[in-house]
Amino acid sequence: MDLSRASTFLFVPGDRPERFDKAQASGADVVIIDLEDGVAPSQREKARAHVVSWLSTGRQAAVRISAIGTEDHLLDLAALRCGIEAVVVPKSESAADLARVASALSNEVKIVALIETARGVVEATNLAAATAVVRLALGNVDLAAEIGVDPDDHQALLHVRSQLSLASSAAGLTGPIDGVTTAIRDTHRVHADAQHGASLGFRGKLCIHPHQVSQARAGLAPSAQQVAWAESILAEVANGAARVVGEAMVDRPVEERARDILWRSGHRRDAD
Repeated sequence: MDLSRASTFLFVPGDRPERFDKAQASGADVVIIDLEDGVAPSQREKARAHVVSWLSTGRQAAVRISAIGTEDHLLDLAALRCGIEAVVVPKSESAADLARVASALSNEVKIVALIETARGVVEATNLAAATAVVRLALGNVDLAAEIGVDPDDHQALLHVRSQLSLASSAAGLTGPIDGVTTAIRDTHRVHADAQHGASLGFRGKLCIHPHQVSQARAGLAPSAQQVAWAESILAEVANGAARVVGEAMVDRPVEERARDILWRSGHRRDAD
């Protein structure tokens, strides 16, 4: 489970074990089994047991644990000490708290810090640099509710997305994971939301239904025009030396962007 290269992340409720294998078969890069908002409090004990049982068979998934400071958070950590590769930490606000999560689980655990509060946005740079954090993710619905805006309004959360993108880049992380599109079957909206995130440096998207996965991946991918541009830039490699391609100046940063576009598009060999 390569979280640094994954682009599509599909949630599945922890109390619905019959959906775990279906989620894995959806084509999503990463399945996130949810022990938090997707599970009623009365069902969380059973959900923990389902998650531990399923993971014990050698299958892989990230687990969204309950928020720090709650009783369920402690119970989640206790249950997952048996071995877990990656966790998603909701309402991440403190690098020290994330370090304690990592220490409670294992030195190898990978953390996706889900930022869904105003304080989390302010702390984004520190969270991106925290121990075990491999990606930042945007919890757009919760954050929008806190600050009083529409979670589907691109303009309203433009500054937030830019902050997370900059924080990720400063920490050397892959671009962050964008939040959910609440219109489950509106594939055009999923695609448009993913495109918007990609334009701001996001390199992943959270999905809440298997129908969203393919459109999220397509929206995050470079366009055919971008791929053609990247191929033209790298057609005659000059090892970063400044030159003119068409009517534009090309140097090492431009080459690096071209390689990134080809890598994201699946042209792995051409990007090397």
